[in-house]
Amino acid sequence: MRNTSIDDHDHLPVDVLPIGTDYPPDFLLARHAHRRAQLLYGACGVMQVETDEGSWTVPADRAVLIPPRVPHEVRMLGVSTWSLYVEPDAVPWWPTSCTVIEVGPLLRELLRAANDLDADYDTAGRDGALVRLALHELRRMTPVPFAISLPRADPFRTLCRAYLAAPDATLTNTDWARSAAMSTRTFDRRFRALTGTSPATWRARARLLASLPLLTTESVTAVASRLGYASPAAFTAAFSRAFGAPPSRFR
Repeated sequence: MRNTSIDDHDHLPVDVLPIGTDYPPDFLLARHAHRRAQLLYGACGVMQVETDEGSWTVPADRAVLIPPRVPHEVRMLGVSTWSLYVEPDAVPWWPTSCTVIEVGPLLRELLRAANDLDADYDTAGRDGALVRLALHELRRMTPVPFAISLPRADPFRTLCRAYLAAPDATLTNTDWARSAAMSTRTFDRRFRALTGTSPATWRARARLLASLPLLTTESVTAVASRLGYASPAAFTAAFSRAFGAPPSRFR
């Protein structure tokens, strides 16, 4: 099925509903939740998923596993998606928090084929076997660390969301503390309590996550300069440490 709402088909007596969707550029899918668990795969473009607890950046050929009934919003940056909406009882192993995974060639082709199925596909025949194999492959997939925590309390959450939208390498802890009308020490202490990391470390990771959409259209050198790194080599080293692969793999 393509470009249809899960709400129109959620009543169907099948464990898995595959739905593909094409989105306009820079489209914000407003905050919502599904009764079913969702695999959200980007066949192209980059997705940014946000929940109360964090933000996940999902490059092309990766997917995010979204638990059932978790409110989330998604910014679609040039994205077409292939989704599987899965009855929770059918996937007791599903993660309890959003998780980004690598999608290998077999799973990618299974998702492509599944999203061509009709709503009333034959669950007992080939179509059902294809969908069940996709779920088996999902259990073998490797999580990737394209996530960052978000504090639940303001002004910390507002500051973090603004930084994710427009990372600024010149911003300091003092700037953030001043915006929050706190001393630098108080801001640092409360930020660490909410996120488990320092403000500076948080911003450094946020800048790296912000590079993923940029790498789809810009060179490594241009992205490094835009995000305030001293050199492309410094950016590449920081990116590789954080994500286990060089930025050139995401161009």
